[in-house]
Amino acid sequence: MIPLAVIKIKALNVIGRMYELDTVTEVLGGSGVFHPDNALSFYSDTSGFSPLNETSPYSGALGSIRGSARQIHRETELERLRHRRVQNCPVQDWKSAVKQFADSVSGFIDQRQQTEKQIQTYGMQIGRISHFAGLDLDLTELRECRFIKIRFGSIPEDSYEKLSDYSGNPFVAFFPSSREAGRYWGMYCAPIEMLDSVDRIFESLYFEGTSLSDFSGSIESTLENLRALQKKEQSRLDEIDSQISAYWEKKKTGICAVYSYLSERAVYFGIRRHAARYGDNFILTGWIPADRENFLKERLDRLETVKYTFDDAADPEVLAHSPPVKLRNKQIFSPFEFFVDIYGIPSYTEMDPTVFVAITYFLIFGIMFSDLGQGFVLALTGWLLWKKKKSALGRVMVPCGISSAIFGTLFGSVFGFEHALDPMYKGIFGLPRKPISVMDSTTQVVYFAVLLGVFLVIAAILTNIVSCLKRKQYTNGIFGPNGIAGLVFYTSVVFGLIAQIALDRKVITTPYVICFFCLPLLSMLFREVLGGLVEGRPDWKPESWGGYIMENFFEVFEFLLSFLTNTISFIRVGAFVLVHAGMMLVVFTLANMTSGALLGIPYFLIVLGGNAFVIALEGLLSGVQTLRLEFYEMFSRFYDGSGRPFTPVVVGQEV
Repeated sequence: MIPLAVIKIKALNVIGRMYELDTVTEVLGGSGVFHPDNALSFYSDTSGFSPLNETSPYSGALGSIRGSARQIHRETELERLRHRRVQNCPVQDWKSAVKQFADSVSGFIDQRQQTEKQIQTYGMQIGRISHFAGLDLDLTELRECRFIKIRFGSIPEDSYEKLSDYSGNPFVAFFPSSREAGRYWGMYCAPIEMLDSVDRIFESLYFEGTSLSDFSGSIESTLENLRALQKKEQSRLDEIDSQISAYWEKKKTGICAVYSYLSERAVYFGIRRHAARYGDNFILTGWIPADRENFLKERLDRLETVKYTFDDAADPEVLAHSPPVKLRNKQIFSPFEFFVDIYGIPSYTEMDPTVFVAITYFLIFGIMFSDLGQGFVLALTGWLLWKKKKSALGRVMVPCGISSAIFGTLFGSVFGFEHALDPMYKGIFGLPRKPISVMDSTTQVVYFAVLLGVFLVIAAILTNIVSCLKRKQYTNGIFGPNGIAGLVFYTSVVFGLIAQIALDRKVITTPYVICFFCLPLLSMLFREVLGGLVEGRPDWKPESWGGYIMENFFEVFEFLLSFLTNTISFIRVGAFVLVHAGMMLVVFTLANMTSGALLGIPYFLIVLGGNAFVIALEGLLSGVQTLRLEFYEMFSRFYDGSGRPFTPVVVGQEV
């Protein structure tokens, strides 16, 4: 029997005067064990009650602090201190402190943006005039010319080559200063009276003009001046950044304390939206772990107007409100809660499948991916992911890698070397070689996989029977396809076929068929009727017997197909055992083709790369296929997963 790892929960109902609601939310929120729920949903008659849809007085200030810290790139430092609890605000007027901080940061940011804009402007000007650095010209003198005009700009390379076509016109001349990105940069000039015709010619050559009217003096001196101004503004920017850093260091302690205080108050205030008001009174309902009842009683008893009750979540009236669930498995099984969460956590009275998943996943994955060395690498990789990244998947990879190593030892495989452990078997057990050779016994591997599937399907049915009987769901637990009737039918078919085919014993006789085939099938066909009678339901009798029989006949047929398909699905376990061995055989075949020498570098590179490829690909495929077997071939027989998680209010987390 799989132990129930769902901790006991109690429903807490609190009633009191409105003026003590904030104190109640502080007591419950500060406990770290209170899961609030909609108070109105617990009452059938809610006339006169109204929800407390209030705007938090702390959200604006918190948003302002976060926004200001983000502007000066200090939000990380702020968030690190969010979980620290502060009983009292470090300043009397936190609103003024927040506003002063926001205004000061805004002032720094305005200065910084203006300085950055000026630096950008100077950069654009430097970029514009630097194209003409090769021209020894004084821009001031050029603007004073009375009889000629000068145009600065660029033309494409092919247009520059076409200038030779205008060699007869002395005024069509382009003086290049630089070449960049397929264009020539420079200038042309023309007398005032010829300017229009010369402009038209250069326009036809795709000339793009650049205005230098904002500058004076020589081009070199202008560039030097602009670079000096840009450097000055950059120094100003560095100075502003230093001022920001100094200001933050000065205000950090106080602002972080205010932020922590406001975060805590915001969490407490957030509990109010789950409460309801009735005149000058409030009601507040939620859930707590049963072992924390006395802890909260002691604190609630100190309040003047508060009355409370604790109700067992297993009570039928309380159970109707879907108590939240918190799993508490032993450390060896807890990594596999990750897969349970993916499917859906159990309801409060449902059996926690974590132990079942841990055992079966450990077993199936190890058989599929059996290699001592590769299993060790997988476990080490998972451990690093868990320690460095807190990856839940990495935590699961550790036991999976250990399972692979165990079965790899049994199969005698180390990084694909199928006979690497033969000396160990010979020295310890006196065997000439490893006991199991996968590639030499493919038929037995397939038979083993099917037999494993039979045992696991039976285990899933037994789990469902225990779970249903525990919850007094006799329809599914006794008469359903995953109940006692289904178990009798399935085991009888398996035993009969094994006896007939493998042992050559005539077991499937007429009485055997009637007792173990027909009666269980009839029980499944009339499961709703029989279950209704056992459970004492008044509506056990169907409205139409003909319609009932027809509908359930096809359902029973579907159940029979599911028995067959679920069992056959486990052939993939044996298939992956063979695939894993086959992939490594391919790797060594390729390695041996390179040089033929075991000490050759190409040989070891191919073996190393092949192992890495197999670990990544085969590990992923084995993990996915094992999970598929869990969800479709086993979970579907005994698990609903319709529960909701127990998420108590904790300071530093959103409510």
